[in-house]
Amino acid sequence: MLKEFKQFIARGNVIDLAVGVIIGAAFTAIVKSLVKNLINPLIGLFIGRIDLSNLTLKVGEANFRYGNFLNSIINFLIISFIVFLIVKAVNKFTKKEEETPAAPTETDYLKEIRDLLKEKEA
Repeated sequence: MLKEFKQFIARGNVIDLAVGVIIGAAFTAIVKSLVKNLINPLIGLFIGRIDLSNLTLKVGEANFRYGNFLNSIINFLIISFIVFLIVKAVNKFTKKEEETPAAPTETDYLKEIRDLLKEKEA
């Protein structure tokens, strides 16, 4: 079982996935900082409040903190847009594999021999 686990971990796809998750986590921290320190103050200039996370709606005894939800939406939009740009750039630089004709099979050779024999007989 340990040997199978080592083979599984050593495969390239698993390592690529692990690197992607680590980079994604680091990127998420950067985007959260961007939203909190740059975008929220900019939006705050227009709505009169600098900290969006403190926006709440009080209904009876319940407090709905929709400011945090707005922050999450902004984070998601930025991350998804950046991922879109990265995928678009990667697709642009990776060449699509051109389809190579299939190698002739034994059946193809036999058909060719048959056709050549028919031509000789005629």
